[in-house]
Amino acid sequence: MQQPVKTYTVEQAKRKLEAYCAYQDRCHKEVREKLHQMRMIPDAIDAIIYHLLQHKFLDEERFARSFARGKFRHKQWGKNRIKQELKQRDIGDYLIKKAFTEIPESEYRNTFDELAQKRFYQLTSEKDKYKKRKKLADYLFYRGWPGDWIYEKSKELIP
Repeated sequence: MQQPVKTYTVEQAKRKLEAYCAYQDRCHKEVREKLHQMRMIPDAIDAIIYHLLQHKFLDEERFARSFARGKFRHKQWGKNRIKQELKQRDIGDYLIKKAFTEIPESEYRNTFDELAQKRFYQLTSEKDKYKKRKKLADYLFYRGWPGDWIYEKSKELIP
C-alpha cells in the first residue's frame, strides 16, 4: 500500500523554504531541487524563488562567500576544489572570484603548509620515497591545492 504524497500550497512551500534558507545559505540549484522534491509546478517554483530573492532568504553571492570560507577553514580545501564544487552548483565565475576574496592569501599558504606537514607525518610507515611522494601529492590534489605547490612541497619534504 502506497503512502499518500504530501502536497503543499504555495504559501506553505514559501514558509518551508524560508526556514530551509534561514537555517543555512543555499544556492538557487539546491532550492530548485528542494521545490521539485516537494512536487511544486514550474510557475510556483519561479514565484517562490522570486519571493525568497526579494526577502533576502536567497543570495548567490552570500552563498558563494560562505561556502568558500567554510570549506577552506573547516575542510581545508584548496581553491581548485572549492571552484569545482561551486561550478557544480551553477555558480558563475564572477561570484567564484568574489568568494575567493574571503580567503586571505597568507592564511591560504599557511594552511597548505600545515596540511602537507600533517599528511607527511601520517605517512611515516611508508618506506618507499616515491610511493610516499605519490600518496602525499594525491592527498593534496584531492583537496584542491595548486599542482606546482604540491610538487615543490613533496620534493622538499621527501628529498
